[in-house]
Amino acid sequence: MDVVNQLVSTGQFTVIKQPLGFIKILQWFFAIFAFSTCGGYSGVFRMSVECQNRSESDLNIEVEFGYPFRLHQVWFDAPTCKGPEPERLFLVGNNSSSAEFFVTIGVFSFLYSMAAISVYIFLLEKYREGNKGAQADFVVTAIFTFMWLVSSSAWAKGLSDVKRATDPDEVINLIPACDREENRCKEIHEPVMSGLNTSVAFGFCNVVLWAGNLWFVFKETGWLASFAGTYMPSGEKQPAPDSIGQGHGQEGYGQDPYASSQGGYQPEYGQQGGGYEGGGYNQYGQGEPTSFSNEM
Repeated sequence: MDVVNQLVSTGQFTVIKQPLGFIKILQWFFAIFAFSTCGGYSGVFRMSVECQNRSESDLNIEVEFGYPFRLHQVWFDAPTCKGPEPERLFLVGNNSSSAEFFVTIGVFSFLYSMAAISVYIFLLEKYREGNKGAQADFVVTAIFTFMWLVSSSAWAKGLSDVKRATDPDEVINLIPACDREENRCKEIHEPVMSGLNTSVAFGFCNVVLWAGNLWFVFKETGWLASFAGTYMPSGEKQPAPDSIGQGHGQEGYGQDPYASSQGGYQPEYGQQGGGYEGGGYNQYGQGEPTSFSNEM
């Protein structure tokens, strides 16, 4: 109990409110709905065959089928209208590959979503450390997005085949006694396919969820920042002020252009002999008149 309390206290449950964690929870639920509605399905339909000789008729032929939809192994007994012994017939088709593939992707998506949610809550810092966890998460999410698209499309095609193979009107064509006009064959009850239709809908919803989650996982990988840094026009460092000053010669931005060693006005404050001396001014530079009084 102490271990559980410690895990709960250290967990970062706020990530569930963020798109990264919230979409993962939706993926977890939708994966359950997808594989459960397909893997747990069982259906039944009924037909009647009324022979010219009523004693040979069978007015309630019940056919049961279900996951994994190996319909070629589903059999039923139908009257031949030629004697009391019925004839054993089999349905047509085998859609186990698409159905099992769809359910397998759903189960693995459920397990991965549950593991990812646990990492987000309890190991989020390690998940973001070095971006390795986020990059692996992005690759797996991309793979599951593609797998959901393929499996949902394959199962949608398989479901259409299952509907056609279990349509009582189509199955009646398999009964030889129904080919004769003196016998009357009709359907009594059609199979309910709403659960299988729901599984296909949940499959394509998972495609949308996993594809949409790619963006939020991609932002955690750090690749977006590297791409932005590559294409930023201001990515290069601007030169320092000293280097700019050197590029313009001896005069830098931090220097007085008039304070060069040769020529120019060089005031000497606080020194004796400078400034105003006996009605004359200090020298302006080498080779110039010493004072205006001399010029006079």
